Amino acid sequence: MAEYSSLPLEGIFYMNTRSLSVPNGFTWFAWGVLVFTLAVILWGDVVQATGSGNGCGAHWPTCQGALIPKGSGLAQFIEFFHRITSGLSVLLVLGLLVWSRRAFPRGHLVRLGAALALFFIFTESLVGAGLVLFRLVAHDASAARAIVGPIHFLNTLLLVATITLTAWWSMRPQKPILRGQGGLGWALGLGIAGIVVVCISGAITALGDTLFPVHNTAQAIGQALTPGQHFLVRLRIYHPFIAITVSLYTVLAAGFIANLRPSPDTRRLARLTAVVFVAQLLMGFINIKAAVPLWTQLPHLLLSDLVWITWVLLTASALVAPKRLGVSAAAAGEAG
Repeated sequence: MAEYSSLPLEGIFYMNTRSLSVPNGFTWFAWGVLVFTLAVILWGDVVQATGSGNGCGAHWPTCQGALIPKGSGLAQFIEFFHRITSGLSVLLVLGLLVWSRRAFPRGHLVRLGAALALFFIFTESLVGAGLVLFRLVAHDASAARAIVGPIHFLNTLLLVATITLTAWWSMRPQKPILRGQGGLGWALGLGIAGIVVVCISGAITALGDTLFPVHNTAQAIGQALTPGQHFLVRLRIYHPFIAITVSLYTVLAAGFIANLRPSPDTRRLARLTAVVFVAQLLMGFINIKAAVPLWTQLPHLLLSDLVWITWVLLTASALVAPKRLGVSAAAAGEAG
């Protein structure tokens, strides 16, 4: 440790993380699995937006009672293609777990991340199967669908988070420190909770826009304020306000977090968080202005996932980064 004695704590942290032996093949594979998973998620949005969830009938895992359906039609193609890509995603995550056990020792964080990813992709499949088997698809506007849909989205967020962390931990395997984080822990936790709330409200809003389409914002507000309207119509106007509030918080909190834990990774991720959140707000405005067509829904959903990914990475980075030296010195002086 003598060679590090003249370096600031941040420099030691940076040298240690950059000098790690990284299995590059596994890391690239993990990021590739994440990209493929995001593509499957986007196609799932196509399924809902086009009302194709009933394209294979009330059959699962078969389509119209067959492994390879003989019928035709756009709705069937969209739903069947989603099932094929979802199945490939399961195989990729399974491969991620097998590879993690071959490449990393017992107790390594990568093994934990890959195991959790496999768990959440199976629960993702089960929730998707429930939507089909109970016919909570296509034009169904029941309260059950409004509940199961956000649960599905929450599970998707957990799946994306675990795959992201698996890739990240293969490069930065430091165990996160959860205790004694003080204000930093609260800032990160509130950010996670806020993004989850935005995503759930977004899922409810997207369902309402699919089932009760409008031509412009004024029409959407007018319907929402009209007594006796469906609850999905009334709820969808709240999402933009929730998104703006959470975005302002996270941009400010990212700067606060980078100041408390000023490692190179945390600083870069804090800046990226701000950029992605601003882009998401702009895309959300375009989405509303254009009356939520599919060509704006898809980038809006993708940016939502990227917002979640950047905050997960910022959290992972901040929970292992050293405290700002000035804060540490002040704390030591108070203790003395």
